[in-house]
Amino acid sequence: MLQSIRDISNKISEQDFRKLEKIKNVSVHQFIAEAVRICNPSEIFICSDTPDEIAHIKNMAIVSGEESAALEIPGHTFHLDGINDQGRDREVTKFLVPHGESLSPNLNQVEREKGLKEILSLLKNSMQGKTMIVRFLTLGPTGSIFTIPCMECTDSWYVAHSVDLLYRKGYETFVGLNHDSMIFKTLHSAGTLDENMVSVNYDKKRIYIDYTTNVVYSVNNQYAGNSIGFKKLALRLAIREANKNSWLAEHFMIVGIKGPGNRKTYLAGAFPSACGKTSTAMLSGETIVSDDLAYVRNIDGVCRAVNVESGIFGIIQNINSKDDPLIYKTLNEPGEIIFSNVLVKDARVWWLGMECPIPKEGKNYSGDWYEGKTDENGGIILPAHKNARYTVSLKAIPNCDSELDNPAGVKLAGIMYGGRDYKAYVPVQQSFSWEHGIICYGAALETETTFATIETEGKYEINVMSIQDFISIPLGDYIKNYLAFGKKLEEKPVVFSVNYFLKDLKTGDFFNDRRDKHIWVKWMEMRVHKDVRVRETPTGSIPLYADLQKLFKQVLQKEYKLEDYIKQFTIRVPENLLKMKRVKEFWKKEVADTPSEVFEMLEKQEERLIKAKEKHGDYISPELFPVSE
Repeated sequence: MLQSIRDISNKISEQDFRKLEKIKNVSVHQFIAEAVRICNPSEIFICSDTPDEIAHIKNMAIVSGEESAALEIPGHTFHLDGINDQGRDREVTKFLVPHGESLSPNLNQVEREKGLKEILSLLKNSMQGKTMIVRFLTLGPTGSIFTIPCMECTDSWYVAHSVDLLYRKGYETFVGLNHDSMIFKTLHSAGTLDENMVSVNYDKKRIYIDYTTNVVYSVNNQYAGNSIGFKKLALRLAIREANKNSWLAEHFMIVGIKGPGNRKTYLAGAFPSACGKTSTAMLSGETIVSDDLAYVRNIDGVCRAVNVESGIFGIIQNINSKDDPLIYKTLNEPGEIIFSNVLVKDARVWWLGMECPIPKEGKNYSGDWYEGKTDENGGIILPAHKNARYTVSLKAIPNCDSELDNPAGVKLAGIMYGGRDYKAYVPVQQSFSWEHGIICYGAALETETTFATIETEGKYEINVMSIQDFISIPLGDYIKNYLAFGKKLEEKPVVFSVNYFLKDLKTGDFFNDRRDKHIWVKWMEMRVHKDVRVRETPTGSIPLYADLQKLFKQVLQKEYKLEDYIKQFTIRVPENLLKMKRVKEFWKKEVADTPSEVFEMLEKQEERLIKAKEKHGDYISPELFPVSE
């Protein structure tokens, strides 16, 4: 039996005990008591979300040394993770799978009892001499059908501070919980820290997900993607709940696109990390609801969605005033922002791809840094990490959408899927149906791996719906749920494919400017309302040149040439056929329970490509395809 909270009363103040007493859900008390028994903190701090308590957490993040406020812009702090803790770590992130059960073979997993024994042994006494901070939060807006209560016990003041920027406060929600309410829980310890307040036992870093109890265990790390249980870790738990209850938990940004007559249309987008998701959500002149995660439900036949979070943990590399004016402005103004793994010099933060030269020395995630510094393997240490981040509340962004906290969410009119596809798909296209889009765009999403995960960059892989790392159910079941979800909707979102990374096959140069994405998004908004016509190609419906020419002039004040249109929207039959072949092989070899609809839809696309090749050749100008409504 678990201890009751009274058995640890010597570690909790009377005031904090009273805060807990107001929460009637027994599992909350049990989880805290068990966390204390295992981790053995010297004291417990219960945050009930008062302004004084939030201010105390911010202050302790600095007093502890986990953050520093030695920056010239008021409100800005910085945090540095260890050199071996700079991204999501696939290798040590595993599902705890009960004996007799199994997940898809491409998912990291360990037998539950064995994994629990290991992770709990690493957590044993990990908080000795430290404070355990307890945060209560919600995933999704409070008081909503979308709401999932969540809590984290951590010994990191940086983590406790970060969640205040990233999630909605939830203490009052917990006070009102029933005994049988579902709660996502996280137990995290940074473990032993060195003089720079960096986790030292990185070889014993573990992030284990127990889906039988909806608990995430994380130890010997600080990087937010590993230590904050409510980001991609809780997404894995939510996917299971969504599959059981016929809704979707997705790796979605949501943006409000302005159309003619003051119309606003909400589009969602699934992109793997570092593939343009946040920059799409931050388009100047549009509004942002979400940059990363969304819950999607069928509400009276309408597809509606909410942002799981209320803040941004964004990649800062290449942010500049020209391409990303809104977030660049926010990052350079007073306000509460945590920078991580940037270079710090002269009371300023510096990152890769900014508009000005970076100093040749300073402080970064490797300690004191100087140009030419190498790591233990002889590799050059860059001034800032490629995966350096900023953490900020969405409400600090000038284009934050007014519907962010609407309990009913927003109506999704369209969904886009995009990755780093250098050779095959055109920059933007519309699917022929919900099923075609979900399978040939979402389930067929290919991308090049990036620095956001700890592994070799440049590996080309299929990343289903950009969520493959997080799927905690068989992939076949996931696709079945997606297809069934669409069939039950009276108003289906229009499904699109976008590709910001198409290259010239001869020179390797990109065909798209970074700002061109705004045109593709504006075209999608118009297409949802059938304001523009399309050309029908074997892979989808593409824009007409005249419509894009007009949008480039209106939105970017840029001349769009016919020759650029032809280059960008030429259908590359050989590359597309190879893509279909790779996708089919993946679903045949990697997925045991692939629905037959997947192969049927892929084969139909192959047939269309072959017929087009027989008529027009390998590389087909967009102007050869017929126009339709």
